[in-house]
Amino acid sequence: MTAADLPAVQALADRIHLHHPESPAVFAERLALAPAGCRVLATGAALLGYAVSHPWTGAAPPALDTLLGALPPAPVAWHIHDIALAEAARGAGHAAAVLRALLAAAPLPRATLVAIPGTGEVWARHGFRDAPCADRASLASYGEGARFMARPR
Repeated sequence: MTAADLPAVQALADRIHLHHPESPAVFAERLALAPAGCRVLATGAALLGYAVSHPWTGAAPPALDTLLGALPPAPVAWHIHDIALAEAARGAGHAAAVLRALLAAAPLPRATLVAIPGTGEVWARHGFRDAPCADRASLASYGEGARFMARPR
């Protein structure tokens, strides 16, 4: 992902995450703080998907639509903030491929994410399990039924 991709990333996010909107500043900050954790899937000029991830504490997710300010000084987990695919790109293994690539490159022993309702079983197939969450308010920002999940890298 590059800064030039951000308008298309935002447009795709707005189409996919109707109930979980985030400001353009969130995507720009994540890219600035952890460029290796931000990826896009494109064909020609069409953006078909994106992934946003970064080092984090492992104790709870960052609140939705919130700037981090900085990465933690001693992160213990790689947080998968979002993997989103346009409908045309689903079912071809792209999400699993980017997840494998992100985790292979992550120098941390654990990965975390928030499973929004209806996605927990998908993440469980990738080895994620429900995990204790130290900040229930941050988790609640993702909506009722959101689950904090973790797995060894």
